[in-house]
Amino acid sequence: MSVRGRPQPGPIYAIADAMALAPLPVAAAVAEMAAAGVRSIQIRAKRWTGRQWHEAVEASCRALEGSGADLWLDDRADLAALFGAAGVCGLHVGQSDLPPAAARRAIGNSLWIGQSTHNELQLIAADADPEVDLIAVGPVFPTTGKTRSEPSYRHGPSGPSLPPEPAIGLEFVGWARSRTAKPLLAIGGIDASRVGAVLAAGADAVVALGAACRGDVRTSCRWLAAAAAAFGEKRASNVESEGGACGSS
Repeated sequence: MSVRGRPQPGPIYAIADAMALAPLPVAAAVAEMAAAGVRSIQIRAKRWTGRQWHEAVEASCRALEGSGADLWLDDRADLAALFGAAGVCGLHVGQSDLPPAAARRAIGNSLWIGQSTHNELQLIAADADPEVDLIAVGPVFPTTGKTRSEPSYRHGPSGPSLPPEPAIGLEFVGWARSRTAKPLLAIGGIDASRVGAVLAAGADAVVALGAACRGDVRTSCRWLAAAAAAFGEKRASNVESEGGACGSS
């Protein structure tokens, strides 16, 4: 029986991507993201060795102590299990990564599992999967921040880089919201200027990679958080206005 509650990722979910952040250490970036008010942070590194992963996760767990931020790992079920008691809260997998059921056997029932989806069939499958706690959809807009990989003998487990999935658009985000009650993330080409539109479409949180990792990390994340806060204030104001109109009629 699951002992985990439902993740509450919103409104900004930042990806600390080792390549995008270089030469800034990932643990330092994670600390800056949390200091900017981001409460969901994922570590992603497609080219790290196991030792690099271990050292970075260990340092990131220390950096986030007392911050209230949730730390997620991309793909590494082994390290999620190892550091579950030290601060890692969840594991995120893609369509070509470890299946959620297998990941659950590796990490146990106390950690969350998130899964990326790119079309209707994948979204429906993730929604029906009891091991998936959180669903990401995307890319919402065209992006160069994340590439896909295809396993091969020549290139190893990560495989050669492939172009990103085609953009799905805001309409798909709205459709996904209507099909699942699970927490919904939207990723792909989203910067501060697009945060409000993506949240309005139905996403619980906006995933930021390039927009969070470029330039000064704390400043970039503060811009994202401010955009999300502005949307929240606008939505609250609209609700109050509608309530007042109904009450006066």
